[in-house]
Amino acid sequence: MNVSPSTEFKECGSASAKALAAKLAALSHPARIEILKHLSGNRACCCKDVVQQLDLAQSTVSQHLKVLVEAGLVRFSAERQRSLYEIDREALAGISASVAGLVETCCSSQPA
Repeated sequence: MNVSPSTEFKECGSASAKALAAKLAALSHPARIEILKHLSGNRACCCKDVVQQLDLAQSTVSQHLKVLVEAGLVRFSAERQRSLYEIDREALAGISASVAGLVETCCSSQPA
């Protein structure tokens, strides 16, 4: 079966390709993966909670959380004197679907 490449990934410079690459780049550090794993088991938690789970300095965890928030993978909210972080499950599901679609497109098409 010959499947044409997904229009989502036809151009290297397409907006959707750039958005996916930015999200995947945010996932490309082991500490951020561990942070996401920790956040996935909690409704919302502060940076201090994450620091207690990982062997990293508070400033390092803060920088990693900032990257995840900027990529849209984690939501940030301020509550009184605490900064709360919560995983964005819809965003992660979107990445999963995009990568699955890319793999399906790449693996299903026959070389020319």
